Amino acid sequence: MMLSFVRSGARAVRAGQLVPPARRQSALAAARALLDAQLEDIRGAGTWKTERVITSKQDAAIHVRGRDGSVLNFCANNYLGLSSHPEVVQAGKDALEKYGAGLSSVRFICGTQDIHKELEEKISTFHGREDTILYASCFDANAGLFEVLLTPEDAVLSDELNHASIIDGIRLCKAQKYRYKHKDMKDLEAKLQEAQSARMRLIVTDGVFSMDGNVCPLPEIVALAQQYGALVFLDECHTTGFFGATGRGTEEHFGMQGSVDIINTTLGKALGGAAGGYTTGPRQLIDLLRQRSRPYLFSNSLPPPVVACASKVFDMLMTSSELTARVARNTHRFRQQMAAAGFQLAGDDHPIAPVMLGDARLASDMADAMLECGIYVIGFSYPVVPKGKARIRVQLSACHSDEEVDRAVAAFVEVGRQFGVIA
Repeated sequence: MMLSFVRSGARAVRAGQLVPPARRQSALAAARALLDAQLEDIRGAGTWKTERVITSKQDAAIHVRGRDGSVLNFCANNYLGLSSHPEVVQAGKDALEKYGAGLSSVRFICGTQDIHKELEEKISTFHGREDTILYASCFDANAGLFEVLLTPEDAVLSDELNHASIIDGIRLCKAQKYRYKHKDMKDLEAKLQEAQSARMRLIVTDGVFSMDGNVCPLPEIVALAQQYGALVFLDECHTTGFFGATGRGTEEHFGMQGSVDIINTTLGKALGGAAGGYTTGPRQLIDLLRQRSRPYLFSNSLPPPVVACASKVFDMLMTSSELTARVARNTHRFRQQMAAAGFQLAGDDHPIAPVMLGDARLASDMADAMLECGIYVIGFSYPVVPKGKARIRVQLSACHSDEEVDRAVAAFVEVGRQFGVIA
């Protein structure tokens, strides 16, 4: 009988032989001690993130475990208020009944249904692009794009404050990597000049930066791309469906429809709030992603109810822009009143309205106090935002009424005075 061996240091250990219990327990104890020290550092810095448990559907008002009654939610990505819209929910129910809970497969084996193709066609029409590919999330879309598109002969130029999923996606590719200062077009131009020997140059930026609510300088980016022969990629997770007159995002905001080469965005925020993401752009790119993009090839296809919910949202968006206009009105109302009260808000005129506080513990304590006032918000601190830039990130939704927006401002004023943030 032949025996197999595994090398362990200088000794040969028979395959399947257990590590001595005392030795394994010692290793586990050491690992626990290292993890405990890291966790204690997080607590000591005031950046510990507690997950509140919601016991109701996502809406303007929600129920939170441990509290009586409802609270107003002002920190969800539910920009259009459609996460629990009756028509959207019914579309999901109908798809569940007709198509089942899921496909138990990836797309190229037996995971593509007619509704997947129909949704991809709707998305392409909405954005005015040639084709679209669905992913389980926009994180997956960002993880799947750059490795396929870019080679060591190419260059990618990324804004330093791009979303973590963009950063991780770029890390997977072997292109020459350049990081330009946030929204600094002089620095981007300098990097483009450095990258002129590359076969392909791709400028990568968020359309709207999620922590600050500020909009990328798209006109200047496109102008530089034309001057230096580069392509432009936009992550539109915090624009699609609600930013721009009809919700077409950053391009529409600047009146530049069709100026961007590749768009990645999500179904999990304004477009139903469940899950899913996509890449939309040139047909050849989408065809190549279907052949080689690892998150697409090795992840189960989107569940039918998620597909149907998102498809219903696109139907609504291509019929009316009422919800998009309501988000804009609520945004203006909140930002104007908060500024008048003396708060410092970051970002442009966008539904992401960060209330800047600086100190991590202050942000956390104020968020807890806001909850006691019936307003659900969360403090953001390092490593989600840079050290010294802690904030409470407020997000407005079409489902908020004028009275609810005013209640949120009144609570901020009360708590802000309590903590000495405003006079």
